[in-house]
Amino acid sequence: MPSLMMDRDAVAAFLDEVFPQIHHGGPGPVVESVGPLTATMRLPYHERHLRPGGTLSGPAMMGLADVALYVAILAQIGPVALAVTTNLSFNFMRKPAQADLLAEARLLKLGRSLAVGEVLIRSAGGDDLVCHATGTYALPPR
Repeated sequence: MPSLMMDRDAVAAFLDEVFPQIHHGGPGPVVESVGPLTATMRLPYHERHLRPGGTLSGPAMMGLADVALYVAILAQIGPVALAVTTNLSFNFMRKPAQADLLAEARLLKLGRSLAVGEVLIRSAGGDDLVCHATGTYALPPR
């Protein structure tokens, strides 16, 4: 298993430093934990994430999945701001509850120039998936 370059607190501080806008207008994603090739994120429930019909929006889930993959990568390779998303794919499984969202990211491949992973998103307190995402990140030379 690869060793971590950044722990939960270091990744959270880095996000706050390089992406302060993540918390603009209300609570943003929170780093719950990082581990070897994994990260768990929480998106606190907030009305700014709602869409008509009172459900949490697809864009809120998409942003959560994207940042969860980014955090899983940062924990492994260190503070590399210019790792960038090259592909994201989403399957919305069911309507999320009006609750926090929890995202579990897992890297399937961490190479020199690309990282590939998946993210499982659930409503807090629930077991059913509300969204399944896969994504690829381009990594700068290290």
